[in-house]
Amino acid sequence: MKEILLIIIGSALVNNVVLSQFLGLCPFLGVSKKTETSAGMGAAVLFVITLACIATSLIYTYIMIPLNISYLQTIVFILVIAALVQFVEMFLKKNMVSLYESLGVYLPLITTNCAVLGTALTNVQKEYTFLQSVANGVGISVGFLIAIVMLAGVREKIEGNDIPYSFQGTPIVLITSGLMAIAFFGFSGLI
Repeated sequence: MKEILLIIIGSALVNNVVLSQFLGLCPFLGVSKKTETSAGMGAAVLFVITLACIATSLIYTYIMIPLNISYLQTIVFILVIAALVQFVEMFLKKNMVSLYESLGVYLPLITTNCAVLGTALTNVQKEYTFLQSVANGVGISVGFLIAIVMLAGVREKIEGNDIPYSFQGTPIVLITSGLMAIAFFGFSGLI
């Protein structure tokens, strides 16, 4: 149990997927304008990454290794992730219309979100067991959720401030993201 907890904390804070590995930057920067939208995106990524870790771990362990086709892992993982994102998109379109509309084009971008594929490939590379893979997926997605909600909160606070013209828009967001990455670097001695 201690090992699982360390994997979750390490994935969420120490090796944050956005702020230390720089994966998943497109939705991180694009959806983080409002806290509600970013929380919805974080929840969708949490769901997709967790399901992707479950599915890819089972497929890799029980199908790809016995058939000796582990060299196809990237292609298979991309197909599994694309199918899961389509499932999430259909679910949100039917049950949470306002969140579906607020996420807009960024919801299909979860398919190409390299954080999802990176998590699945990291699980294989580190030879995690099924439970460790799921814990790593939960930790990574919680870290993504923390980072995107924090950036959205900061962006909402600085929206009405007097920012020099050359720093308005994307530059101030990138500076804020960089400062957040430096702050998260402080967690490096935690584990």
